[in-house]
Amino acid sequence: MIIVSDTTPLRYLIEIEKAYILESLFDRIIIPQAVFNDLQRPKTPKPVKEWIANHPTWLEIRQADVSFYTPQKRIGAGEREAFALALELQADAVLLDDKGAMVEAKRLGLVTIRTFDILERAATENLLDLPETVDWIKRTSFRLPPAKIIDEILERDRLRKQSG
Repeated sequence: MIIVSDTTPLRYLIEIEKAYILESLFDRIIIPQAVFNDLQRPKTPKPVKEWIANHPTWLEIRQADVSFYTPQKRIGAGEREAFALALELQADAVLLDDKGAMVEAKRLGLVTIRTFDILERAATENLLDLPETVDWIKRTSFRLPPAKIIDEILERDRLRKQSG
């Protein structure tokens, strides 16, 4: 399975110390150079910078050929390179949270997976405690989905645990 990640999902999974779930769920993640650079910016939290500088072997950094496509919507460099790389590698999915970039991904026919989708999937595989993880991510600067969506995810998790 080929999975390409944009900055946000990877950054916040690192920040809440849950990046390890990516290897368990997908085996290998590929990021473009622009995403690597985003994770090294001056305002990036130190633990994130340290993690990416010494990233695990399951994370691969590749140079994207941005001439592979032309965005029809204004998107960031990380997203542009992630999409170019996903198209070039015929990726199975792109890890992405930006709403504007989601429109562009859909136009390109790319499957996207949001951070909260990753967390819910990890919970179903008993890789993390979802309510605890949601509480943790709420304490970061992550742009949360609407409260209704979070409540639905937590309710599905509660019902899953209850049914055994």
